[in-house]
Amino acid sequence: MEALRQDDPRRFGPYTTLARFRESASAVHFLARGVDAGDLAVVTAARPALASAPAFRRRFLAEARTAERLAGGWVQPPLVPPEDDSLWTATAYVPAVTLAEAIGVSGPLPERSVRILGAGLAETLSRVHATGAVLQGLAPETVLLAEDGPRLTAFGPLGAAASAEAREGGQLSVRLGYLTPEQVEGRDVGPASDLFVLGLLLAYAATGTTPLADGPAEEAAERIAHGAAELGAVPDELRTLIASCLAKDPDGRPGAGSVAAELALEGAAGLAKGGWLPGTLAAAVTDQAARVRALEAPVGPVQDEVTTDLVPDNGTPTDRVPTDEAQGSGDIGEDSRTTRFLNTGARTPRPDRSTTQLALPQELTGAAPPHPPAAALPPAAAPAPAPAPPQPYASPHAPAPQGAPAPLPHALPPAAPTAPAGPRGAATAPVTGRRALLTAVAAGAAGLLLGGVTVSALGSDGSAPAADDKPSPDPRPAVPGRVPDALWMYSHPAAAPAPLTAGVWQDKLVVLTDTAGATAVDLRTGRKVWERADAAGAQSVLAAGDGLCFLASPTEFLWLSPKDGRVVHRVRFVDQFDGVPNMKVAPLTGLSGSVLWFTGSHTVTVKAPKPEKGRKPGRDTQVVKAYFFAYDVVRRRELWRTAVPAGRAPGTPAYRLTAVRDADLVVRQDPGTLTPADVAAGRGKAFFRCFDRTTGKQLWIRQFGTVTPAGAAAGDEEGRLYASVGDDLQAFETATGKPVWTVNGTASSVFGTPVPAGALLHTTNRNQEVGAVERATGKVRWRRSTEVPPGAGTPALTVSGGGRTLLAADSSQVTAFAAADGRRLWKFQDIGAQDPKGATVSAPYRVLATGRAAVVQRERALYAFPVE
Repeated sequence: MEALRQDDPRRFGPYTTLARFRESASAVHFLARGVDAGDLAVVTAARPALASAPAFRRRFLAEARTAERLAGGWVQPPLVPPEDDSLWTATAYVPAVTLAEAIGVSGPLPERSVRILGAGLAETLSRVHATGAVLQGLAPETVLLAEDGPRLTAFGPLGAAASAEAREGGQLSVRLGYLTPEQVEGRDVGPASDLFVLGLLLAYAATGTTPLADGPAEEAAERIAHGAAELGAVPDELRTLIASCLAKDPDGRPGAGSVAAELALEGAAGLAKGGWLPGTLAAAVTDQAARVRALEAPVGPVQDEVTTDLVPDNGTPTDRVPTDEAQGSGDIGEDSRTTRFLNTGARTPRPDRSTTQLALPQELTGAAPPHPPAAALPPAAAPAPAPAPPQPYASPHAPAPQGAPAPLPHALPPAAPTAPAGPRGAATAPVTGRRALLTAVAAGAAGLLLGGVTVSALGSDGSAPAADDKPSPDPRPAVPGRVPDALWMYSHPAAAPAPLTAGVWQDKLVVLTDTAGATAVDLRTGRKVWERADAAGAQSVLAAGDGLCFLASPTEFLWLSPKDGRVVHRVRFVDQFDGVPNMKVAPLTGLSGSVLWFTGSHTVTVKAPKPEKGRKPGRDTQVVKAYFFAYDVVRRRELWRTAVPAGRAPGTPAYRLTAVRDADLVVRQDPGTLTPADVAAGRGKAFFRCFDRTTGKQLWIRQFGTVTPAGAAAGDEEGRLYASVGDDLQAFETATGKPVWTVNGTASSVFGTPVPAGALLHTTNRNQEVGAVERATGKVRWRRSTEVPPGAGTPALTVSGGGRTLLAADSSQVTAFAAADGRRLWKFQDIGAQDPKGATVSAPYRVLATGRAAVVQRERALYAFPVE
């Protein structure tokens, strides 16, 4: 940490800079104070020398947005995401030292600290890899050691860059501090590349030196590609795992999830309880926090001259001291901490012999080279080009420096040109040496793989390509631990309202409803088939017999043609249900076969009795009458109705379907519709109701143990009820109310809604654990973690159409398990729109099972994955 320099900005939006905190090859990190005195943040601002390069600008914004979407767990969420293309972002300040600083202060970490560090990083990588993306953001300078556990800055290659340089024509040259065998040999990187770097990082944390990567760059490249890692100084308990991460063959490296589990079965947070840093580092973190608290904002007036290159949300120019001729802090040179880490010592910077460029299409940069730059390598003895003078921390609204490319328009560019082959089209053999050490920014030209759907990371507006009528190609064979290739992806238009619900019709269509209408997507191709405004606000999508799609809106039932969405039949509640005028319907209870159950109510006026002679007449009263209906959606007629107690105002009780059996069905009222009298009568426990399926007669009303009105519960066709009771899961006989068995949970586990499937009952709880028990005995068959940090709700479970895959969906990801034995198959996360200005998506995931596919929905995005 050092004092601000003359040319450093004094403000970033609402933040006042206090000091320079850290520096990297691509950015300067400032300690800043928000509006409130205790609101401290770390502002990451692009280096001025790079800010004018269009490729860097787009990459910076893309990585900032990616960091925003990966936030959670050990990744700090941004406080202020980039707006108006400003090249800075802010995260809350957490007292911490980088791994490089920690090794310099106290030397190698103890084994327990290495385990916690590795587990935290592996948990983060597992989330990244679930999207199909590659982080490439691990480096001693991007990993922070805080009091409660590790942190990751979440910036990718730009954050982990050992050097970064803007080149002519809008190109960007980036050299990573850590490389992998596949990068050295010129092959594509994948999730396994992150595991190799993780192995190097853990060895560095455990020993203070890096196997393979220490020493001169050329020799390091040869060792990375072909040498054996010397791990003699690594603790015995960690040696085998680190060696497996450093396997030359990417297929031989473990997955991030298995590494996290092996290092800390209870998770990094669980293992870190009670402290995890050595005393020296704990004191360094505490000392840093004290020095930060002692900082005060600069006192005195700022110079009168201001620039408008930093514009906050309100459009008012911020105060910043203008740059002068002497500023040199923006020059891009060898990063000092990287030099220490690589153990190469100080040396005069020299030009890179060769580099793979991250280039934008020349149509967008305005550059018109006579031919595509194949490698554009200067001769070995050629002097280094003079660096451009550092530019201020500029926004796109500031004039571009003379000779620099203009900022890019937000348009979808043509495909990037393919790198030419060698002479006469011959393939160029991989070169081991300094050339291979200089790599393009990861996923720059190749794109990011999101759940099997490739989306360009540069120049893309985030929209999915238009689907055609052809069926999706057969997916590639699944690799254990990797999400299978998506059969298709569909994105609901941004101009349309967000979907309210989604349903699968006859394994042929996915029907989405919103407040403007309904949209059908072909389940085979992902192509939109039709959209209709008639079904606006529909709350449910069901199959009505063989030929029609049934939707229920707040005022009517609709039957639509699956071919074009045309309304074939329409039943308005005011017309169909005699004696219930102006009926209000709650969310549907459920469907079995062609029979639909739902609740409805209406208000009637009860006349006051005729007063006695000499007395004033009383007032008429309004009374809500509620009914539970059975309705045949094929024959379109009411089967029966049963009067039930009214719910909380406006009076319609909402029933949840708990179990459907041959002769009866069991329901429970949604706690949000219980009246105060119902709550008082229940004394904290839920009432379940059983109705005869033929007549609608209520057979019984019963409480089970201490199951609460909001407690998760599900029943089966054999007459058992499975419910969450405190931290446990209990089974009851519905005929008698007696408990059958109990599965004990851990503190605060709180079971979610279980799912019966065959002889098993699949379970879920708030500790982000998914499992299976035998329905008859309660014997636990298996229990696995989704590896999502606890704190959210319970994952929602869905069993695939084939019954062999269990999918757990929550607000962070979808995790697939083998239903029989709990093997973790894969994880999926939708990283969101790739447009840097795209909105952040925080909606939870949903899974729809259909045949041999599972449709994953996250707000507007739908993906179809093959499952067994």
